[in-house]
Amino acid sequence: MIEHHVRVHPSADRLPREDQLAWKLAAVATGTGEPAAAGAAMAVNRVIDNASVAVASLLRRPVAVARAQATAHRDAAPGASVFGTGVRVSPEWAAWANGTAVRELDFHDTYLAADYSHPGDNIPPLLAVAQHTGRSGADLLRGVIAAYEIHVALVKGICLHEHRIDHVAHLGAAAAGGLGALLQLPTEAVYQAIQQAVHTTTATRQSRKGEISSWKAYAPAFAGKAAIEAVDRAMRGETSPSPIYEGEDGFLAWMLNGPQSDYTVLLPGEGEPRRAILDTYTKEHSAEYQAQAIIDLARRLREKAAPLDRVRSIVLHTSHHTHHVIGSGANDPQKYDPTASRETLDHSVPYIFAVALEDGTWHHERSYAPERAGRPETVELWRKITTVEDPEWTRRYHDPDPDRRAFGGRAVITLDDGTVIEDELAVADAHPAGARPYDRSGYVGKFRTLAEGIVTSSAQDAFLDTAARLAELSTDDLDGLFPAVDTDAVAAYDAELPEGLF
Repeated sequence: MIEHHVRVHPSADRLPREDQLAWKLAAVATGTGEPAAAGAAMAVNRVIDNASVAVASLLRRPVAVARAQATAHRDAAPGASVFGTGVRVSPEWAAWANGTAVRELDFHDTYLAADYSHPGDNIPPLLAVAQHTGRSGADLLRGVIAAYEIHVALVKGICLHEHRIDHVAHLGAAAAGGLGALLQLPTEAVYQAIQQAVHTTTATRQSRKGEISSWKAYAPAFAGKAAIEAVDRAMRGETSPSPIYEGEDGFLAWMLNGPQSDYTVLLPGEGEPRRAILDTYTKEHSAEYQAQAIIDLARRLREKAAPLDRVRSIVLHTSHHTHHVIGSGANDPQKYDPTASRETLDHSVPYIFAVALEDGTWHHERSYAPERAGRPETVELWRKITTVEDPEWTRRYHDPDPDRRAFGGRAVITLDDGTVIEDELAVADAHPAGARPYDRSGYVGKFRTLAEGIVTSSAQDAFLDTAARLAELSTDDLDGLFPAVDTDAVAAYDAELPEGLF
C-alpha cells in the first residue's frame, strides 16, 4: 500500500491533478482488474446480503415512498429494476429506491475505522447502471471491488464524524469510483465524477442525532443517486469543483480539520490486489454495528442476571464511538424515550441491551415494535442502563491489527443486594474474529430467513443460484439478482400512500 498525505493547498499552488486525492482515488478505480477469488466470493455474499434486507423492508413506509418516486420515472430505456416491482426505471431512480430498501433496516454490511461506513450501499447504484448500460456480471463485480477499495481507504484515513459530517460523503466518492471501474471510464472522467459526488453529498450528522428520522435510510440512496448523476455529467465532458479535498475553500479546509488538515490515506499501488472488501463484515442483528456484540453479550448474561427486577444498575464500558454515538454519551434524551422512532431505537444501545437481556434474542421488527418499547418493565430496566467511555476499549476499537480490533464492551450489572455480575465481549459472534464467523452458509441462511413469506422457495433458489454465478452473468442475467416477490401485495401497500409531486 502507498501512503498519500492529503493537506490543504492555497489556490496559488495550482496543485497538479495527479497529486490530488480525487485523482488518486480515480486511478485506483480505473486500475482495478479482475478480482481475486476471495474478493469475488465476498462480493457475492454482499449481493445476497443486500437482497436479504431489501426484500424484508419492502412493506415499510420509507421504502414504499422511495419506490413510488422511482416508478414515476420509467422513461429511460432499458432502465434498471426496482425491488418489489416488475418495472424498470431510470438508473439513478432505481439506485434511489433500491438503496433505501437496502438501508432501511440497518441490517447489512459495515466497516469501522476512523469513521463509519456501510460499503454495501455502493451496490445499488452499481447494479442499476450495469443493467441500464448492458454490462455483464464481471463488469459489476469489478465495480463493486473498486468501490469497496475506495470506501474502506477513506474510512481508514479521514474521520468525518468528529466534525459532525455524515459518513455518506465517503460513499459518494466510492460509488462514483466504482461506477468508473464498472464502465471502464478514463481516469479524467472518474476524477471529475468523484469531485462532484463529494461536493454534493456532504451533509451534517443531524440525520443520526436526536429524534432520528427516516432520512437515515434515504441518505445513502441519495449519495448513490448523486454519484450516478455526477458520472453522467463527467462522461459528457463537464468538470467539477477542484481540488475538492485539498482546495483552500474545499472539503478539508472548511468541513474537517481546517487549513492545517493533514490526513494519510493508504491506497493500493499499480498492480496491487484490491482486497479491502475482505476487511468488511455484515450484521447478524438489525441494529447499529456497535450494538452487535452488545446484543450477543446480553444474550450470554441473561440467565446470570435473572430475575431482572433485582437489577439496580447496568454500566456498559465501551469505546468513544459507542458511548458518544449510540450510548448515553450522546446526551440524547430520545435514546431513553419509549415513543421514539425505530431509527432512534436502533441507535440506542441502552434500549438494545435491555430488550436483548429480557428476550434473549433480537428481531428486525418485533424488537422495535411500539408495544415492545413501551413495556413498563422494559422502560424501567432501560433507564437503569448507561454507558461510559473506557480508554482501553477506544484503543482496541482503533487497533491497527484487524484481528485485535474490538467493537464491543464490558457490562457491569449491579443487583439490589450489591452483587456484581460482569462479562465482556470484544466482537460480535458473526464477526470474522467472532465465535460464529459468517460464511456463505450464514449469508444464505440470513436471506432465507428474511425472505420467508415474501419470496417463494423456488424463487429463493433461483436468486441464490444467480448470485453465486455473479462473475459469469450476462447482461440479461442481472435481472435474476432481484428475487421475485408478490408484486400485487407490494402495489396494494403502495396504493395506500399519500400522493407526492411525481
